[in-house]
Parts: sequence; structure tokens; C-alpha cells
Amino acid sequence: MLDANRSGTAPTSPPAATPAPPASPPTATPAAPASPSGVVPALLAIAPGPALAPAGAGAVPVLPRAGFAARCTRLLLSPYARLSLLVTLLAGGAAGVLVCEPQRLLTHGWPPQLGGAAAALVFAAAYGLCTVVFVPRPLLNLAAGAMFGSQVGLATALAGTVLGAGVAFGLGRALGQDALRPLLRGRWLKAADGQLSRHGLRSMLALRLFPGVPFWAANYCASVSRMGWLPFLLATALGSIPNTAAYAVAGARASTPTSPAFLIAMGCIAVPALAGTVLAWRKRHRLRAG
Repeated sequence: MLDANRSGTAPTSPPAATPAPPASPPTATPAAPASPSGVVPALLAIAPGPALAPAGAGAVPVLPRAGFAARCTRLLLSPYARLSLLVTLLAGGAAGVLVCEPQRLLTHGWPPQLGGAAAALVFAAAYGLCTVVFVPRPLLNLAAGAMFGSQVGLATALAGTVLGAGVAFGLGRALGQDALRPLLRGRWLKAADGQLSRHGLRSMLALRLFPGVPFWAANYCASVSRMGWLPFLLATALGSIPNTAAYAVAGARASTPTSPAFLIAMGCIAVPALAGTVLAWRKRHRLRAG
């Protein structure tokens, strides 16, 4: 201290340490009360939803995969499902014909409230629907002649023939073609399919002119082939005239079986049937070679 006083300089004292403020105890933050709205985001996070693309890609929603409804739709529209529907419709229609017994019209007569053109139109519609479900056309043609006479019966039967052929062709084409075409593997089936597909008008005209193949069978076979609508309907209308006229006249003259008109009509029925049988027998080698 004497040396410091002699030199005239004050001694340097170390700086006093500033006391640190006392640390306050950490305050506990109260938890936010659980609100019902807080449950919704949690459920949304758990529930599945459409996936989103990454944020950088604009978050475009990605559509989900086809669900149960789409699979059911594909199953119902499959070829074999449609074929099953066709079989069900035809079976139901055939059962309905057996239950209704339309042949009673020949014994009980036509309902009195229907007459003239209305009766002819109703009969033509019923004729067409009956041919779709395998009712033989000869019986319907005889009934048309017996109920309406030769001329009106012929016109009514022809209208019902074209209508029934068109309905059967449409049903077979829409519900059965895709399922049945892969099954055409035999030589006879391939030959018949090729003949109907390449020469539709000529082949169907021959089937209508020379009876032998049932009407409904020819309709559904043609629907499975590649034959077009116009050749099928045109050949049906033209080829069915002679046979239908013969049956209509025979039905109109059934009360006098010994009359010349009835005998001529029966001859017109028998001769084409015999000619068709002979022609099919002579042409059988072409089907085998096909």
C-alpha cells in the first residue's frame, strides 16, 4: 500500500460479480380441456379416405380402386350371366304359356270386347311372343286361319312371325351370342355358322321355305351367327309366306276337310316338307366336309 500511495496510482480492484436473479419455479401449463370437436380430427385420421398426392404435386386426390358395386356390375354383364338371364326368361315364358293355355281361344272363342283390327293386332302380338317361347308355328297358323279366315289370318300370322323372329333374334344376339360363339367347335356347328354368316339371306330363306328346322331354333341359331338384322328379317318375311298361307287356309277350311281348298293346302304343306328333307339329305356331305 505504501508503494501504491507513493506512485500516486489507485489500486485496481476486481469487478464485483453481479448476483443472478433467483430462478423462478416453472409454472405448469394447464392442459386444454377435451372438447367434443377434438374427437373428429382423430376419427378422420383413422378413417380411410382417398389418398392424396405429395404436397409438392399439388395434392391431387387419387381415386380409390373399383369397389364392390363395380365388381357386381361386371359380373352381371358377363357373357354367362346374360346367358343365364336368357334361359330364365325363356323358361318363365314357356311356363306362362302352359299356365295361360292360349289354345282355349279355339274352343271358347275370342273375347267379345275385342273385334276387328284390335283383335288382329292383339293376336299378332301374342303370336310373336308365343313363338319366342317355343310354341310351334303350325298350331298358331291354324288358329289364325280358324279365327280370322284365310286372308286376315295370313296377314296376322305373317306379322306375328316377323315380330317373334325379331324378338328372338334380338334376345339371342344381346344375351347369348358372346357366351355361345366360343362353343362352336364341332364341324357341323362351324359349317352351319359359316353358312349363316356368309350367306345369311339365302340360307335363312331356304330354312323358311323348306320346313324342317323348328322356327325358334332357326331364330336363335341365326342370332349366334354373324348374320345381319336386315337379311334375317327380310328372309323370314318372304320365306314364311307359302307355308303360312297353306296353314291359314287349312285352318279356315278345317270344318270341311274334303273341300278342294283344304286338300290343296295340305298338299302345299307336305310337298315343301318332303323337298326340304330330300335337299338336306343330299347336302349333308357339305356339312361334314365343312
